Parts: sequence; structure tokens; C-alpha cells
Amino acid sequence: MKRLFLDTNIIIDLLAKREPFYNQAAQIFSLADKSNIQIFVSALTFANTNYILLKEKKPEEAKAILRKLKLIVNVINLDDKIVGLSLNDSDFNDFEDALQYYSAIENGIEIIITRNLKDFQKSKILVLTAEQFLQRI
Repeated sequence: MKRLFLDTNIIIDLLAKREPFYNQAAQIFSLADKSNIQIFVSALTFANTNYILLKEKKPEEAKAILRKLKLIVNVINLDDKIVGLSLNDSDFNDFEDALQYYSAIENGIEIIITRNLKDFQKSKILVLTAEQFLQRI
């Protein structure tokens, strides 16, 4: 079973129903729901997603959405090693992307799914858009 790390933008595409990206994100979650793939996200993704949801939802509504998300994703902890690797990697201009990348690496993830391929140009693991991943399966 493939283990996918979803960047925060894919999660927000799904939960905020952002077009034209929603359908691809929904297809990935459908695959996970059918146990064809495993989805992993960083704990940071929950914080960032909550922040975005609160712009349009009440706090209890945002938490309810995140509770449903938690049922289908595996949450990867951020720890001292991941933070240290992220702080010391000059290949990443964006600290959050570095945190996401090292979370995936340190947890043996096979593929990172993101809409920002340029942010992961020097990745040692496969990085695809949702569309590219769906075309491969």
C-alpha cells in the first residue's frame, strides 16, 4: 500500500472545496477511504488548516471538520530532529516546506503530494501534484 504525505495545500483544497483542485484532492481521499493508500500529514497541517478554516467558520465548526479529517489521515509528530533538520537545510527557502519534507522523510513516506512542486525541487523522494499521482495509478 502506498504511503502518501499530503502537503497542507491539498488538505485545504479538499476542505475548502477550492476549484479547480477539489476533485483531485477528493479522489485521493476516496482512495484512502477504500484502503488503497495511506495518507499522512504533519501535525502542523492541522494547525495551519484550522487557521484557514477559522476565516470562514466558527471555532466549533472548524473543529468538527478537523475531527472528520483525523479519521482518515495519519498524523506525524513534529519533533526535535525534524525541526533541527529543517532549520539547517539551505535547500528550502520556506521553513514550513522543510518541516513537511523532513516529516515525510523521517517517517518513510514514499511520495509527497503538493501543488507547489517548485518548493520541493531537491527532494530525495518522489514529489507529485494530485493530478500527476492520479494519472499514475
